[in-house]
Amino acid sequence: MNFWFWGATALLVGLVPCGIVCLRASLLDALVAVELATTVVTLVLVLLCEGFGRAEYYVLPLVLAPLALAGGLIFVRLYGEHWL
Repeated sequence: MNFWFWGATALLVGLVPCGIVCLRASLLDALVAVELATTVVTLVLVLLCEGFGRAEYYVLPLVLAPLALAGGLIFVRLYGEHWL
């Protein structure tokens, strides 16, 4: 096991507080926690790609990063008018 996998594991532990906030907080706080979780997951995927040493695995985090941002903006646009 190399340092890339250790870093990915440490970041995955950081998803636990995001999950707790998503389950117990208000809608706006949960939205911020989901955006933070998608950022952390993107970083975990990049670390795993580097750890495995496979360049073709970089497609997933490179696609996830802009789609997660767009998904959060669409969520705010659709539900923000009523509940946020």
